[in-house]
Amino acid sequence: MSFRITYSVLNADMSALHKELDGVFVKVKGALGKEHPSYIGAKAVTGSAWLDDFNPADRRVLLGRFALASSKDVDAAFDHAHRAQKDWARRPWQERVRLINKAADLISERRQELAAIMVLETGKNRLEALGDVEEAADLFRYYAQQMENEKGFVKPLAKLSPNEDTRSVLKPWGVFVVVAPFNFPMALAAGMASAALLGGNTVILKPSEETPWTGNKLYEVLRDAGLPDGVFQLVHGGRELGAALTTHAKADGVVFTGSKHVGMQLLRQAASGVYPKPCFVEMGGKNPAIICASADLDKAVTGCMRSAFGLSGQKCSALSRAYVHESLHDEFLNRLILKTQTLKIGDPVLQETFIGPVINAKSVERYAQAAAEAKRDGKVLFGGATLEKSPGLEHGHFVAPTIVSVPRGHRLEREELFLPFMIVAPFKTLDEAIARANDCDYGLTGGVFSADKAEVERFMDELEAGVLYSNRETGATTGAWPGVQAFCGWKGSGASGKGGCGPYYVSQFMREQSQTRMG
Repeated sequence: MSFRITYSVLNADMSALHKELDGVFVKVKGALGKEHPSYIGAKAVTGSAWLDDFNPADRRVLLGRFALASSKDVDAAFDHAHRAQKDWARRPWQERVRLINKAADLISERRQELAAIMVLETGKNRLEALGDVEEAADLFRYYAQQMENEKGFVKPLAKLSPNEDTRSVLKPWGVFVVVAPFNFPMALAAGMASAALLGGNTVILKPSEETPWTGNKLYEVLRDAGLPDGVFQLVHGGRELGAALTTHAKADGVVFTGSKHVGMQLLRQAASGVYPKPCFVEMGGKNPAIICASADLDKAVTGCMRSAFGLSGQKCSALSRAYVHESLHDEFLNRLILKTQTLKIGDPVLQETFIGPVINAKSVERYAQAAAEAKRDGKVLFGGATLEKSPGLEHGHFVAPTIVSVPRGHRLEREELFLPFMIVAPFKTLDEAIARANDCDYGLTGGVFSADKAEVERFMDELEAGVLYSNRETGATTGAWPGVQAFCGWKGSGASGKGGCGPYYVSQFMREQSQTRMG
């Protein structure tokens, strides 16, 4: 592959890439149905209970069986992590950087296989999956560069006397539990874990129960890069395992990406012990785009469509609310519907597919409920149907991309759905549009389309969200990339105030110590 795949690629020649992927899919499908372990210490661990991982595009296909971790496995993982942590922290930071960079290179070498597995496991289309893998490698490199730039986060401070040596030193917390989501199973797990590891912490990763295979592949990358035994471990399970890990007495910190409900629970837990523990949570979004009267409609329609329906809307940054100036509303809506009609829905293994399945049956149920509410209280402008009876889609979790209008303040305008589901509403003034965009518990991403620089700057000044874009055809509210767009949630979308992909992320995984030496 002669160029990098990011979420902003639109028109590059992909023919050679797709031909190579065709062969990789044949190889990966030959490995379906196997049993895979959890990894405790340096050992592959299996037991009597298994997590079955099925293809969301075809529920008949068993991708693999993954060993569920027991309570004894959890205790053993923390014991290994604590024993390994002291030595890992004492290693020169340059050595940790070297190993993480080596892991990044291994991800790049294996990106086709990793992407093929992700397509089967998440339902992402080919380019979304390749972007996820590429982002994981870039996160490793970007965070390693932060350690390089800050020289291990040791800074000299001022002196009160000539014989005084003072400095600020950032040191690790200890053992971090990393709870990763299904939607970016490589990039988000890699980003959270690598930042903790670079800071001298050890990590116990619980991948999503929907994407255990990708989790195992990330473990293999870090193992093959040469991380010492016990520094990075992986355990499989669902909510009960997540609770056992995050509430464990030997957990020194937690980092999580997922729902606001779970994230708030974790924050409360982190403050309920003998002393507070670090807890970094990214908790989703209900992201708006504002299309002003001067907007380039072609860019606005493409950007909104890609952000709303890429990965079947299962991104915390996905566009879910489009506020369109009344002079453009009807034309924007007509163009958006026409463009959405052209999207290929189907098996994401196929090159032409843009929209694959949602992740599971619960998502289909949530979609059906939202569509019913829109029909009852507003109007379904496009879509609104599950696709279980459509030819070729009968065995997967497929739903139609959907555009609706609902009364202001309706639940569908305020609550995160994590589905290919968006509302479109007209506005008269920019005051009204910004007020409506901000009238939400979430504050993750937002976008504006306008040819008026003053309108763009006002949007940037007044929108209550951590990630803002203007006139972005490749994605109105989506597509953040390491070192390019920091990804930080405000309000109910995050807790630390310093986001992933940004320049302050790694330092959060370390605590400050002031050192004074008298000569």
